[in-house]
Amino acid sequence: MEPTFVYDDDCGFCTWWADQFARRTDLRIVGFAELDDDLQARLPADYTDCAHLVTDDAVYSCGAAIEEALVRTEEGAEARHLVDFLRQFDDYTDLRERAYRFAADRRDTLGLVVSKTPPARRDRDDDTRDRP
Repeated sequence: MEPTFVYDDDCGFCTWWADQFARRTDLRIVGFAELDDDLQARLPADYTDCAHLVTDDAVYSCGAAIEEALVRTEEGAEARHLVDFLRQFDDYTDLRERAYRFAADRRDTLGLVVSKTPPARRDRDDDTRDRP
């Protein structure tokens, strides 16, 4: 399977991040609205609670997904060894997930700083404009 970043494509803040990963990595980018059955089957049941990065060997969720996507960027590649080292410590893992949840719980506010029109909203807006 091609490494795939799965995100909330109805969130402007999330879409901005997905666009950054699309431009800086070789990840395939798939929004929740675009999931096929095979990819959805690899995700946890509560997959809409956070972002995911799916590879042949693993599914990274929430903070781990963002971290994995970041180290796949050209800029983050040098941090891979540091991240692999830090992942050994429970305190680091807890901090990473708390940081993710902090940002995820404030997506609307953070979206005032960085945001991009989400595909799901563009599609809804297009449908609305086409109606008489």
